[in-house]
Amino acid sequence: MIENLQTPHSGYHWDGSDRRFFEGWYYRVTLPQKRQTFAFMYSIEDPTGNQPESGGAAQILGPDDGYLCRTFPNVNTFWAWRNALGLGHWGKTDLQMQPKYLEPQMFDSHIQEGYQATATWHQGYLHDPGCDRACYWQYEIKPIYGWGNSGESQQSTAGLLSSLPIFEPGWQILMASGLASGWIEWDGDRYEFTDAPAYSEKNWGGAFPKRWFWLNCNCFNGESDLALTCGGGRRGVLWWMESVAMIGIHYRGKFYEFVPWNSEVKWDIDPWGRWQVNAKNSQFEVELIGTTELPGTPLRAPTEKGLVFCCRDTMQGNLSLQLRELQGKGNSKIILEAQSFLCGLEIGGGPWDEPWRS
Repeated sequence: MIENLQTPHSGYHWDGSDRRFFEGWYYRVTLPQKRQTFAFMYSIEDPTGNQPESGGAAQILGPDDGYLCRTFPNVNTFWAWRNALGLGHWGKTDLQMQPKYLEPQMFDSHIQEGYQATATWHQGYLHDPGCDRACYWQYEIKPIYGWGNSGESQQSTAGLLSSLPIFEPGWQILMASGLASGWIEWDGDRYEFTDAPAYSEKNWGGAFPKRWFWLNCNCFNGESDLALTCGGGRRGVLWWMESVAMIGIHYRGKFYEFVPWNSEVKWDIDPWGRWQVNAKNSQFEVELIGTTELPGTPLRAPTEKGLVFCCRDTMQGNLSLQLRELQGKGNSKIILEAQSFLCGLEIGGGPWDEPWRS
């Protein structure tokens, strides 16, 4: 079952060269009853080592958009699988061995600081001495949706050409929706959960987007079988820049994809507070409106100048989604209307002096 849901690009992309390179991973668990979300962000830059930006980092966006960050300067204590989703970084440890995936109990006994993550397991311990905040977690993951129709081959998020360094950075939703069971301890508060909505994605490459936006949610009011990811950015393509965006919806076993090669996607994104994205193809049209009155939390992201604060997120955004089926002669039928108050909303890069309209 897990093999059937593995997406393209699940493995580690670094080719061993010393060109500028980063790879980043994102894991999330949403706790509807607590109205809270935990988002874990991992990155490795210039893994050849001895470069100005060489190193790894782990960031966590926790309850009420609280923040924790820990850097791992030694690239040699990072590991990742080539052919499947698996990665980790060791900080403090008493082990004298090449870093690799450890059985959970062994990790717990010997890794005083670090993390490890696969498609089905995620654990770690981080302490941020700057704010004296700590997080400790262990949970298993049951994937439900990768990126594509259930029971079919999973797709590249950015299409066939995402295997080539033509479009950089690459982007792949690894698991549009899954169920997480286990526990997370944050600042001494323990959160235990069973079958909580979970999500994961990644990006990689040697170039960096100039500006981007993102909406993501798989925890909707009264709709347990629904997952949405929407993203757009201004990125380099060979020697020019282009602005692109996409929407992907998994709903009751079916995948609704709105991408530049099959749809028209339009957006109107405020510098902060409101995200509106509309898309239409030959069969369906969709409208997303995300809003927040929260200030959001600044996060670090890999850039040409290393890991710097250049994006802003909230995991407690409001979202309304409407999906319609086109029926000819200008008519359409609503097949899905859904709302959430636990939507991830992000803007990044810049400039964001005024709204960004496609």
